[in-house]
Amino acid sequence: MAPGLASGADPGRWRLAQADSVPLSYFQGLTHSAAGSWFFDGITVGLFRTDRGLIQTAQEPNALTPDLTAQGFNHIGDLAWDAREGGRLLLPLECYVPGQPNGGNTCGRGAIGVADPATLKLRYAVALDPADIAKAMWAEVGPGGSELWTSSGRDLLAYDATAIAPGAPAPLHPVRRLVGAVPPSGVTGAAFYRGRLFLAGQDGGALQVWSVDVTGATPAVLELELPGVAAESEGLDVLDARGGVLHWLLAPFPPAGGKPTYGTGHSELLTFVPAADARLRVRVAPARAVAGRSAHVTVTVTERYAGRVHRVEGARVTAGAAHALTTPDGMAHLRVRRSGPGALRVTARKQRLLAGRSSVTFVRG
Repeated sequence: MAPGLASGADPGRWRLAQADSVPLSYFQGLTHSAAGSWFFDGITVGLFRTDRGLIQTAQEPNALTPDLTAQGFNHIGDLAWDAREGGRLLLPLECYVPGQPNGGNTCGRGAIGVADPATLKLRYAVALDPADIAKAMWAEVGPGGSELWTSSGRDLLAYDATAIAPGAPAPLHPVRRLVGAVPPSGVTGAAFYRGRLFLAGQDGGALQVWSVDVTGATPAVLELELPGVAAESEGLDVLDARGGVLHWLLAPFPPAGGKPTYGTGHSELLTFVPAADARLRVRVAPARAVAGRSAHVTVTVTERYAGRVHRVEGARVTAGAAHALTTPDGMAHLRVRRSGPGALRVTARKQRLLAGRSSVTFVRG
C-alpha cells in the first residue's frame, strides 16, 4: 500500500552527526564494498572510489562503453554493490537530456551496467524490459543478495540479482512488484537498514527519507526530514563510517532555486545516527586539580552506536574560557583554571548530537 501524506516536520528518529564537503563529481549516488571502500558516481557517467576517510583512490571519468552511449544511455543513478563475480558495482542506467520531451527520457528504457570495483571499468550491461520500467534511476541489493531493487513510477520493483549476468536472456523482467509503495517524496537513492528499504527523495518539496518494509507486513515510516535545507537529494548508503551509519548525498542545486544550504561548487555528504544513540560521552583526566592553579586536562569524547564505542572527531569541547576540537582519536587538550574550590563543567558538542558533559573538581591546595 502507498504510504500516507508527507509530514511537515522531522520525526526525530535520526540526528545529524557529520557533514562532509565532497567533490561535485560525487553527484548521483554512493555505495560501499564489503571491505569498506566507498564508491561514488557522477556528474553523469563517472565512477570514483575512496577509502572511509573520503580519500580518493581511483577514478574513471566515463564508465560507459561506446555501444551503450550509442544506444542513448548517458546517466548513471544511485549505484549498488553486489558480492557476485568477486565483487561488482551495479549501475542503473537511463537516457536523460534536460528539456527534451517525455521528461528528458530520450530512449524510454533502462539497463543495469556491471562494473569492476578495482578498475571501475564496465564489464557488461543487461537490458530491462521497457514494458516494466522506462528508466533505471537507482539500484540497491536486498538483504541476502538475491534481489536488486529499483522503482518505476510509484511502484517498487525487484529483479533476480542472479539473472544479471553475462549473456543473460534480455530484457529482464522483475520478479516482484510492490504497487504504490514509492513514498510521497519519490526516490533518488536507497539503502537497506535492519531489513527495511530506506528511500531518499524530495518530490514533495522537502528532503525526506522514508523506510519501506518490502515484505508488506508493516506500513512505510517517515524516518528523516530536513526542513529548510536547500539542496538536491541524491544517493543513500548505510555504513559504519564518518561518525554514523546513514549517509545521504546532497547536490548544490535546489529544485526550487535559491542559495544552497551547504554552499556551491561541491556536494555534501550528511551522516546520521539513530536518535537513541546520539549522545556524546565525555571523560576527563585528571578529574581533580588544585584551585588557583592552572591544570592541563585531556578530554576524551566518545559515542556508542552500531554496537560499539567510537571516538568522536571534530567535537567542540569547552571548559570555562578554554576550548578545543577533538582530533581523530577523540581527544582534546585544555588548560583550565578555577580560582576557588568547586566543579568546572566540561561540555562536548557536535552537529545535532546530544551534548556530553563532565567536570573537573578543584580542591584546596
